[in-house]
Formats: sequence, C-alpha cells, structure tokens
Amino acid sequence: MDDHKAKGQELAKKAENKLHACCPLFGSNFEDAALLFHKSATSFKLAKSWDKAGSLFVKSSKCHMKLGNKHDAANAYIGAAHCYQKTSLAGAICYLNKAVTIFEEMGRHIMAAKYSKEIGDLYELKQDVENARLHYERAAELFEIGDAATSVIQCKLKVAEFFAQLQQYQKAIKIYEDIARQSLNSNMLKYGVRGHLLNSGLCHVVKGDFIAISNSLERYQDLDPTFSRTREYKFLADLAASIYEGDVEKFTRVVKEFNGITPLDSWKSTLLLRVKNALNEKVMEEDDLT
Repeated sequence: MDDHKAKGQELAKKAENKLHACCPLFGSNFEDAALLFHKSATSFKLAKSWDKAGSLFVKSSKCHMKLGNKHDAANAYIGAAHCYQKTSLAGAICYLNKAVTIFEEMGRHIMAAKYSKEIGDLYELKQDVENARLHYERAAELFEIGDAATSVIQCKLKVAEFFAQLQQYQKAIKIYEDIARQSLNSNMLKYGVRGHLLNSGLCHVVKGDFIAISNSLERYQDLDPTFSRTREYKFLADLAASIYEGDVEKFTRVVKEFNGITPLDSWKSTLLLRVKNALNEKVMEEDDLT
C-alpha cells in the first residue's frame, strides 16, 4: 500500500511539473499532465487513499477540459466521484453532476441518464427522497431522448415509489396507471401490468377513500379484463372491504395471507403500515366517543 502511495506521489509531482512547464501555444503538456494525474489517481486508489485519488482525477479532468477533450473530462469526473463515494456522498454527487452536465452538452443522453440515475441512488442512500426523485425524473427524460424505452419505464416506476414515500399518492397513481396502460400494448411488458395496478391500488388504499378504491378497481377491470381474476385484485378488494368496515383484524389477516404467498417488499409494507396505523387511530377515536 505504501508502494502505491509513493508511486502516486511521484506521478503527481511529474504531472505538476508538466503543468508549470506549459506553453500557452501548445497543448501537449496538458495532455501529458492529464495522463500522469490519471495514473497517480489510480495508484492512490489502489492504496485506498480515496480523497487523494479523487482530487487527482479532478485535476486530470481539468487538463482534459483545457484540451477540449470533454468525453475524457467527464470520465475523469466519474472516477473522482467513485472515489469520493467511499468518504463523502456529497463529493460523489458533486462530480457526477459535473459529468452529467458534460455528457448533456455532448448530446450523450444515455450516458447522462445513467449517471443522473446514479445520483438519484446516492440521494436515496442519504434518505433525501425529494432529490432522489428529481434525479430519477431527469434520468427518465434523458433516457427518453435516447430512445431507451425500458430504462424510461424503470426510472418512472422509481419516481412513482418516491412520490408515494412523499405521500404524493395521486402523482404516483398517475405514473403506475400510465405505465400499465402502455405495457398492455407490449408482449414483453404486459406481464408486469398487474404489478403496476397493484401498486396504483395500494396508493388508493393508503388514501383511505373507499369510493375511490372501488372506482379504481372497476377502472382496472376495464383496462385489463384479466385483472379481476388475479390475487392482486382480490387483495385490493379485501383491503378495501376491511377499510370500509374499519376492521383492523381483518386488514391484518388479509395482508398476512397475501404476504404468505407473495412476500411484500419494504415499499408496500410501509404503505400498508400507514393504512393500519390510520385504521387503529380511527378505531381509538370511535372508542373515545362511546
């Protein structure tokens, strides 16, 4: 590890010397410096000196920008971001954003989308749901420009999850219903329709409006006549009935039975826990009145 650090320091010193020797009329020294900074960063990366490696990738990127090598500059910023990710999510986000900006300027929309999505993942790690949503939304837009239809859908589904986490249920419902409608026309995507309708239905359930839930189930049958024969439909209908009856025990039993066959992920479990808590509060309020 010490050997890697020593080599990194030696290469960084050579790179700095190249920069100080630069003549304004020639770019060759910037090119040499960019390569040396990159090699130095790689050595510090092998030594697990993440911050030092990150700072050297940034220097390499700046040299590439001087030369107008935008693609190499963006890749160096990505190298920096992946190093800073080990020590500072904020630093990683900063340099990924710089890379996304460059890729957008170059018209490399798929690459920009890929790293915008990665920024969204980092914000999710920071539990900053709103910024995670914004970057996934941007990724969806960029993937759409790049005609990457499957990636667009994946990002939009994640945006819907974030909207539900933020309790903006109607926005989540619209995304799920739009994707379900779109997927029905694709042999490859139509098998995911009932999952999208389930997620949309759960957003209706958590709003606690029995009439809206019933209307949505009727609408889903019109959208996909096979949906009424699925476990997902029965699950939503039983949840709606337990909410209408204000029956917490029935609600718990329905969730447990469904989970026993189709395990619920953390997103669905969170929404259903919100519903259960609201039902419990309603029962307690009614008990106080009697």
